[in-house]
Amino acid sequence: MTELAREFGFKITVIGDGGVGKTSLIQKFTNETFTKDYIKTIGAQFSVYDKEIEGDKVKLLFWDIAGQDDFNFLRPAFFKDSRAAIVVCSLEYNKLGEDSFKHIQNWVKDIFSYCGVIPVVICANKVDLVDEKKIDTTKCAELVKENNFLGYFITSAKTGQGVVEAFNSIIENLYLKYKDLKV
Repeated sequence: MTELAREFGFKITVIGDGGVGKTSLIQKFTNETFTKDYIKTIGAQFSVYDKEIEGDKVKLLFWDIAGQDDFNFLRPAFFKDSRAAIVVCSLEYNKLGEDSFKHIQNWVKDIFSYCGVIPVVICANKVDLVDEKKIDTTKCAELVKENNFLGYFITSAKTGQGVVEAFNSIIENLYLKYKDLKV
């Protein structure tokens, strides 16, 4: 017996400090493109991506939220109705890299305060700019375990490393969570 294909729509909010590569990760996943030049996100922007899972149509709205403090007042409106979050930090050996990892908990606390506890994936981005052999994933693994996040992924928006895996993990989690609910 063949069932009719169902349609699902999920809003996934991508958050993290300014300059960590949120926009670039979304572009890499949705369009398979990478732009070298940094263009600051003003407020928020969103991208639509369609995927088929088990014959069902899944429409994904990726909301790219500006990471600069200037836009804090807008976040509650942008976080509304998010079903999941991708939190991005930078692996760079500089202040951005250090601070963006330290701020992961703040980002998660912020979105949970508006959306409740939703699935979270961490993308430790810009692996192409560091020596991958020197990356210590212990802190990231502890953070994931302590907070029951879905996982963490070492990513590069430039090379594509880990991007598809990171995004698909959260998409598949949402699909499995909602596919059997009667709508």
